[in-house]
Amino acid sequence: MREIEIAVERFPIAGRFTIARGSRTEAVVVVVHIRDGAHVGAGECVPYARYGESVESVLDQIGSVADAVRAGADRAALGALLPPGAARNAVDCALWDLEARRAGVSVAALAGRAPLRPVTTCYTLSLGTPVQMNEAALAAAQRPLLKVKLGGDGDPERIAAVRAGAPAARLVVDANEAWRLHNLAANLAACAAAGVELIEQPLPAGDDRALRGIESPIPLCADESIHDSASLAALPAWYGAINIKLDKTGGLTDALVLLDAARTRGLRVMVGCMLATSLAMRPALILAQQADVVDLDGPLLLARDRSPALRFEGSLLFPDD
Repeated sequence: MREIEIAVERFPIAGRFTIARGSRTEAVVVVVHIRDGAHVGAGECVPYARYGESVESVLDQIGSVADAVRAGADRAALGALLPPGAARNAVDCALWDLEARRAGVSVAALAGRAPLRPVTTCYTLSLGTPVQMNEAALAAAQRPLLKVKLGGDGDPERIAAVRAGAPAARLVVDANEAWRLHNLAANLAACAAAGVELIEQPLPAGDDRALRGIESPIPLCADESIHDSASLAALPAWYGAINIKLDKTGGLTDALVLLDAARTRGLRVMVGCMLATSLAMRPALILAQQADVVDLDGPLLLARDRSPALRFEGSLLFPDD
């Protein structure tokens, strides 16, 4: 019979990470290890309050399937036992890892995907005052791709300050649902003037009908408005891109389905992450091979990563074995 171990781990953030919903100084992750004889698979997730999750609720969900996992439940069975979300992600990725180790192959090969290559990831700038964001952009100006957290009113000044600090960098922005009707047009225009390439979730999910008919000069990317492959059919037509995160899809299994379906539909794909360690980035690297935008900088934002850590050279992220 298998063994399953569940742990809560904390990793300090390098400084403070701020988005429209608040600030954090540490990343809290839930880690699952599944042991089957000499082989151990590992997965990591981040409970997210925006989706009604907490560390306690995720631990309860994982605990509810522990006996089934011990008895040999596979990824297909897991999909029927847990809903999409962080808890299923940790267990699903641990099962992928375990299966690959038992077979002596990479997870990418097990999934029928090509060998992994290095990818260039975004580097995220936290929300702050224009002066603070200009200073952060100056410090990161050598990075080729920056993701800028915005917050609603005052965003034209913020994005202009970032562009002034990093004139050569490609920019994407993430409003985290913070824009409203009264500032939508001005914020879109400011992003266009700064040469922004993609705008993530400008309006709140479920309250984004105001985007209907808007001729945005920049593609709009759904994040909070899409979770898993089942929700793709209801994606509003004004989104030309989606952000796939394992903690939303409930693991690599459904994320691969969503990726392929999005490509068939002609959507651009961003592969994103929560604030987490290299353990959470490894399975997402498989998705990143086919992504238009890669946002797997979680370990870069931490004061320390777990060991073994993935290797970064600047913003270039290298897969390991």
